[in-house]
Amino acid sequence: MLTTKHDDPNGKLGWGERLAYGSGGFAFNMINGIIGSFLTIYFTSAAGLNAGIIATILAVSKVFDGISDLIMGRLVDNTNTKMGKARVWLLRMCIPFAVSTMLLFYVPAGFPDMVKYVYVFLIYNICNAVCLTGMLVPFYSMVGLITADSYERGLLGNIQQIFQTLGNVFVNSTFVILLTKFSENPNTIYTQRAFTITLAIYCALMVVVSLFCVFNTKERVKLGAAAQAEAENTVKKEEKNENVMETVKALLSNKYWLLLTLGNFVVFAIIIFYAMGTVFFSQYVLYDMSQYSMLANAIAVAQFAIMFVTPVLMTKISKEKIYTFGMLVMAIGFAGSGIFTAPSLLILSNVLKGIGVGLAGGMALGMVADTVTYGKLKTGIDTVGMGNAGISAAQKIGLGLGQAIFGWVLAAAGLDAALDAQGIPQPESVSTAIKFLYGWVPAIMAAAMFVLFLLFYHCERDIKKLEAQQ
Repeated sequence: MLTTKHDDPNGKLGWGERLAYGSGGFAFNMINGIIGSFLTIYFTSAAGLNAGIIATILAVSKVFDGISDLIMGRLVDNTNTKMGKARVWLLRMCIPFAVSTMLLFYVPAGFPDMVKYVYVFLIYNICNAVCLTGMLVPFYSMVGLITADSYERGLLGNIQQIFQTLGNVFVNSTFVILLTKFSENPNTIYTQRAFTITLAIYCALMVVVSLFCVFNTKERVKLGAAAQAEAENTVKKEEKNENVMETVKALLSNKYWLLLTLGNFVVFAIIIFYAMGTVFFSQYVLYDMSQYSMLANAIAVAQFAIMFVTPVLMTKISKEKIYTFGMLVMAIGFAGSGIFTAPSLLILSNVLKGIGVGLAGGMALGMVADTVTYGKLKTGIDTVGMGNAGISAAQKIGLGLGQAIFGWVLAAAGLDAALDAQGIPQPESVSTAIKFLYGWVPAIMAAAMFVLFLLFYHCERDIKKLEAQQ
């Protein structure tokens, strides 16, 4: 067992437990990354489905996804087991998530098209709205349940982001290779057999790593004797916390939680634009999928590298300032992709994107925990489950809406998967649309978030003020 040998919620954590928590990010982000990057191209090229209809299915599904995050947040808040509130859900959901992911990448070829679209809608929502939510919300909630120390929360957020990035690097470096190895068709890597065998390998690994995370971490917050005594002496407050509407009102009155929720929505929309964009850019702009790993890993490796610097930066600069600067660097990197076409400059632009995502993403989880602390100081209501659920919903809505927008634009630009089977290039309008989605759209979004956070986000300062008043 790698868990730290104490139950003090304000105590320092050992590196074993820190790394064990981070490994959970590696597990789910492998699968999430595959879904984000390759699901649409699987549906269009392997399953032969229409990009516009698939985009609409993904967009409509976000309604269920948002609802499921709120439900999962309440479940986490109301869960009380020997393992705590959150870890038990990772234990329960990792295998269903693996199975549903396999089914998502297995659209039965013999079904009529209408039945295929119904199948996609049902399985996508089971996989994403039920199973992924059942892992994602508890995993993010664990930051605020493992430790109450602000620095440790920020460090855990940074570490899990490092592991998420490692998951991306691992997928970027191996997924296309495995698809190629297991494809029975020499003319395309996008075959059902290739996707089935490849996904089986990744899903099995995800389950193993998730279990490693579960059994090598410990939830300490609210488990000590003092916390138990406080809970027993504040029945009215607990009753108030159990009221869903009171919890929602507390979150909606938390200006920093609202702004950070918007920030996470934008960042994850940006992530899906470059994740899908890299696949489609390699396939339909460069017409060379061997370039995919180089372009994708330029982002991922830079993101990975900068996260070793951010813990040092946190000792000198606040999390929110690092996050805000990350948005600026992201905006510059994506603008570079919109301006330049030379491979060396595209790689440089992707390095800047990775640095920006690493700076912002590494701070996000710790900042979520801080917004929950700020809200509790203001209202007396603890919203750790619902607060993280709302952030998770924003992230997944960003991913899903980003996927949908990408699909709609490609369909409007005239993408026709049947041309691929005939060896005919896609229309020039498809390449133009991909370039725009890959560069300028994310640049504008990141620049807007930089301005908002620079002007209006001062959560850590206000927490200190509220603590001084109490």
